[in-house]
Amino acid sequence: MVVQAQEGRLTDSGRVLIATAVPAERDAVVRGLSEAGTALPAVDVVAVGVGPAAAAAGTATALTTAALSGRPYGLVVSAGIGGGFQPDAPLGSVVVADALTAADLGAETPDGFLPVTELGFGTVTHRPPPSLVRDVAAATGALTGTVLTVSTVTGTAVRAAELQRRHPGAAAEAMEGFGVAEAAAAHGVPVLEIRAVSNAVGPRDRAAWRIGDALAALTEAFGKSAPVLESWNRT
Repeated sequence: MVVQAQEGRLTDSGRVLIATAVPAERDAVVRGLSEAGTALPAVDVVAVGVGPAAAAAGTATALTTAALSGRPYGLVVSAGIGGGFQPDAPLGSVVVADALTAADLGAETPDGFLPVTELGFGTVTHRPPPSLVRDVAAATGALTGTVLTVSTVTGTAVRAAELQRRHPGAAAEAMEGFGVAEAAAAHGVPVLEIRAVSNAVGPRDRAAWRIGDALAALTEAFGKSAPVLESWNRT
């Protein structure tokens, strides 16, 4: 099952929730928004934890708290750094998700992996509003593609090849997007995911990671996308 976000307007307050995994990503996003001098009425940037479960719980808590206070969010953005599938998403590049997919939610069988949807349950993909994806990608010069959510980061060439075989449109992998999207969907709020690439998806080589460069790219991406978030489907 694929959940397709509806094109629509932000809430009257235009409030945006940006969810990152860790404080370093949160701070990178805040720097970008600050440098842009964004005039968004309210943008809250929170570090919700690592992995899809923590991301879903933290995002749901923030959404519920805002709704109960009478100031609900109109958009949720999952943001941070992640791995890029080569050669399309090189280190330091930015990916805007046109689909947020749970890559390992399902079952291993003798015939291969079955997504949970083929077992008759749940959802494996959420799709952001296409116009928002298009406009943010244009503003940032980002690649668009599927961002896979995994509970275990890919560390071998075999695993990377298998993910690309099962998900031909995959551009990046991270650990939180699908969890954030599940929480947003439960509240009827559209979702977006923006990832800066810190490493190649494949054999694990920490020496080759460029976390500083990716955080800088994340800052730049949010500086450039701030006007889009401000004006998206609002009059």
